[in-house]
Amino acid sequence: MDLHTVSASLSGETALVTGAGRGIGRAIAEAYAAAGARVVLMARTTEQVEEATQAITAAGGLALGVPGDVTVVDDVQRAVGAAEKQFGPVSILVSNAGITGPYAPIWDADPDEWWRTQDVHVHGAFLCTRAVYAGMVARGGGRIIVVASRAAERGGANMSAYQIAKAGQLRLVESLSAEGADSGIRVFAVEPGMVDTAFADAPLQRADAQKYVPDFIARIKRMREDPSLATPASRVANLCVFLGSGQGDALSGRFLRVGESWEEMARCADTIQRDDLYTLRLRTLAEPSGPPTPTRPPDH
Repeated sequence: MDLHTVSASLSGETALVTGAGRGIGRAIAEAYAAAGARVVLMARTTEQVEEATQAITAAGGLALGVPGDVTVVDDVQRAVGAAEKQFGPVSILVSNAGITGPYAPIWDADPDEWWRTQDVHVHGAFLCTRAVYAGMVARGGGRIIVVASRAAERGGANMSAYQIAKAGQLRLVESLSAEGADSGIRVFAVEPGMVDTAFADAPLQRADAQKYVPDFIARIKRMREDPSLATPASRVANLCVFLGSGQGDALSGRFLRVGESWEEMARCADTIQRDDLYTLRLRTLAEPSGPPTPTRPPDH
């Protein structure tokens, strides 16, 4: 399989995609609609949601835009209710909503902004999952995809809010996968790499990022100067289509990187499960895993 493309049909599926007004989320929503899914787009900015929804419908897809905040219970319930009324029960959830920052040492980070990052990435993913999970159990299955980050894999200076939030998402995925295994629910985390979107713009505009994570800023600028360094948003969307279609079900609970061969991973699922690969784990002296990986800023 070419890493950049996937052949799959999502006909008959109803998908809810959060953070869908632009960037990766919009690319996923468009790819889902092109694959035949009925798509509900949720994001905080009304204008972005409406424009993305109109683009999908103009291309012949079935889409519904619902502005809302994933950290607000009523907003999440409204989006799920609108999906069910318009298209039927949600069978695929893509939890993509995210924010960046703050960039600072723990003692210098704004407490409210630091906690807001946890709220969006962890609490938001939890609320969206909770709103669709019981229905998936009742119907005997469903698929949940969380757009995570390589930031979850390692700690580093001055990015604790994002790194901790993304690590929390991986644990959430693993817990949900274990809880839903007997009910036919499959749950995945995906690592999109560095994608040239408005999300990447945010650190460039922040004084705290300029001060505390200059290497990260330099990497974003290099990506802008050399587009070949960026991961196309369409590649992330294709991975989500692959997972939404059921082709990766044997990899439930795992953290999939966009740059790897998903078809090959699916073929090696028994080995991945047996050796407990693609997860967050503590390694001890009794379980050597090679030299430590140097800490560096995340791709996304």
